Amino acid sequence: MKDIKGAIFDLDGVIVDTAKYHYLAWKRLANEELGFDFTPEQNEMLKGVSRVRSLEILLELSGQTRTPEEQAELCDKKNAWYVESIKSIDESELLKGAKEYLIQLRNKGVLISLGSASKNAVPILEGLGIVDLFDAIIDGNKVSKAKPDPEVFLKGAEALGLDPADCAVFEDSYAGVQAAKAGGMYAVGIGTPEALPLADEHVAGLYELLD
Repeated sequence: MKDIKGAIFDLDGVIVDTAKYHYLAWKRLANEELGFDFTPEQNEMLKGVSRVRSLEILLELSGQTRTPEEQAELCDKKNAWYVESIKSIDESELLKGAKEYLIQLRNKGVLISLGSASKNAVPILEGLGIVDLFDAIIDGNKVSKAKPDPEVFLKGAEALGLDPADCAVFEDSYAGVQAAKAGGMYAVGIGTPEALPLADEHVAGLYELLD
């Protein structure tokens, strides 16, 4: 990887995998509020999709409709269950090599920012015990545009006081890599060249970048 002054990390799928917590919350909503069993196979339809659109998919699967007000209530209920469940997250749920790579970068003087759409990023990082490894945290509470818009990464570079061209973004989603490139940054894809064709390089996980 090229020499960088700043590293900006997506959260889910790069540092930790919170997908199971989202699934369990949607499954509970389907069971308790919509009266059907939401399967892991159906959950694949929700990957990379907003909370509002995810609920629309569940309603379509159940053949039901709800008023906008009722939909907002259901989304809030799902999120409350999710937030409650992630309180149990601890260091054991860090993806392989994630903490070690963050420490390696810090030891080399590289500044580190989070660049995540999650509005629950800070409590997750606190639970993982790594919040102190970040010089800046840009999450869903600080941005208005979703990836592939580069806003979250541009704000990350700005928060680090760096030019985007001096930063690398670590992403596992197609939209995230798109956002990194749109922001003029080097993109490290956590995944295959087939899934992330726009990335500048590819690794299976951060563990592959350890010295």
